[in-house]
Order: sequence, then structure tokens, then C-alpha cells
Amino acid sequence: MKRRAAMTALAALGAAPLASFAQPQDKVWRVGFLGVTNAPGYASELEAIRQRFRELGYAEDRNIAIEYRWAEGDPDRLKRMAGELVALKVDVIITHSNTGARIAGQVTKTIPIIMADGIDPVVAGLVASLARPGGNITGSTSFQPENGGKRLQLLKEVVPYLKRASVLFFTRNPYNHVYLREMEPAAAQMNVELHQFLVAAAEEIPKAFAAMAAKRIEATVIGEDPVLNTSARTIAALAVAHRLPASGFTNFADAGGLLGYGANRPQVYARAANFADKIFRGAKAGDLPIERATKFDFIVNLKTAKALGVRIPTQVLQRADRVIES
Repeated sequence: MKRRAAMTALAALGAAPLASFAQPQDKVWRVGFLGVTNAPGYASELEAIRQRFRELGYAEDRNIAIEYRWAEGDPDRLKRMAGELVALKVDVIITHSNTGARIAGQVTKTIPIIMADGIDPVVAGLVASLARPGGNITGSTSFQPENGGKRLQLLKEVVPYLKRASVLFFTRNPYNHVYLREMEPAAAQMNVELHQFLVAAAEEIPKAFAAMAAKRIEATVIGEDPVLNTSARTIAALAVAHRLPASGFTNFADAGGLLGYGANRPQVYARAANFADKIFRGAKAGDLPIERATKFDFIVNLKTAKALGVRIPTQVLQRADRVIES
């Protein structure tokens, strides 16, 4: 009877969710989220992280606490915020973009750092390799330099007369040249002139669009950067006001932009919770391989197309993963 009872207990243990038995029940894990810009621009991504934690058996009122710090686009503030999280002795730091990972890595060499998203961390010098990062940084990357060329190609399909296009960059992003390197051959192949417009702060975006109008730009591609992502609604509204078809990251279309193409951002961010769960159960950040985004979405905003007077070809609509109609 004792043997049967023991076997029954073991069977029940094996059937239970792994996260429930990963750590002592009275342990409250402290997660620090280090935001490069501000919370409103990442609402869906943050909810995806929280949802994934719930799916893994964590509850914010029971065994996990998340401390948020936002730098509002200020590098000095970002470093201070990282220092605050370290002082709180959080168990892991989740951050986004290479800037967030680099600053967090400068502030602590012991607390595990999880990139929820970012440009290739090997190219950025943050990790030794994707397969075995080493150090205390791991996480996900969704950056594909060829996305810029793809976004330009989609614009050309929607605006076949396109001859003069622009790309909007955030000045302090050190990877603009990588993005541009992939766009230039695509522009040349389509016989499109490509012009760069740089902004050093979100407040400069309206001036950039005014400059595009002065140069008679016919369509624009939005570059990859947290500052531009946070300003998606402003950029989308300015593009419509200046009658400029625009293509950008996926949530750009949700914010009112004409076209969105790129990694499924909530899905990528949700993976940060998986990394944290593994670390809570004893894994070392440096031993966890960097993951690349595998799902890419194409979104068309028909409401914006109507406002711009642009007709979306049937073959383009058929390829869209999602169409926004109202």
C-alpha cells in the first residue's frame, strides 16, 4: 500500500505543470523591466510578457513582481533606471533594443539580462555567439536588415509610379547603416531614388516630414528604433497629412500607417518570460541560445489607404496576414 501511494504521488507530480514545482512556493521572483522609451508605445508587448508569465504558472499577486522603469528616450536616464533595478536586487532584467541590453550590461555583470527584442547582438558586440552567448545576456532578436528592402518593395507595389522615396531614421541608432545597406540595392533595382531623413528626438519628426514634402518625396519607409516605434501614431498621422504612403514595423499599421511588415512583436516579447522561467529554474543566461524571430506579419490598413486615395492591388491584399478596415 505504501508503494502504491508513493507511485500515485509521483504520477501526480509528473502531471503537474513544471513551473509549479520549479521553485519553493513562497518564493516571489522579482523581474525588472528596463524600457528605453515609454510604456504607452509598448502596451501590447508588455501584456504579451505578462500573459506568458501567467501561462507558465506565475501570478503577480503571488509569486512574481515586476518593477518597471522607463527612460523616455534619455540615455543618461536609462543608465540611472538600470542602476535602480540593480539596487532593488531583481532576479532578472528584461529590456528591449540593443541600447537597453548594452546599458544594462554596463551596470551589472551578475544579474541575468534578457533582451525581449533587438538587433543582432553578435554584430552589436553584446554576446559571443547566438548559440552560446556567454556572460549574462540572452534573449531574442527580430531584426532582419532585409526588412527595409521588403517594406520599400511593398510600397512600390502599392504606388507603382514611385520614383522618390525616403527612409526615416533616428540619428543615434548605430545600426542605421546596416538597414540602409539592404535598402539601397532594392531601391536601385526598382529605379527609385532613396533619401535619408534623420531625427535626433521625437519632437523633430514633424520637421522631417515637412522636409520630405519640400523634396517632393512620394513615399516613405520608417526605420527600426524604439523612439520611432513609440512615435508610431504621430508618424502615421503626419504621413497622411502630407499624403505620403508609408511602410514600417507591424504595429505602425495598427497606429494608422498604411503598411506594416516585420516580426510579430508581441510573440517575440512573450518569449522573454520563457527565458526568465528557465533562469528561475537554474539555467545560466550565457548558456541559453539567442532566439531569432520566426513569424513575420504583413498588415494593410485600408482605412488609411482610403484617406490617402491609394488603391491596394488585389494581389497585395491576398498576401496580407491582416487587413484593417475601420
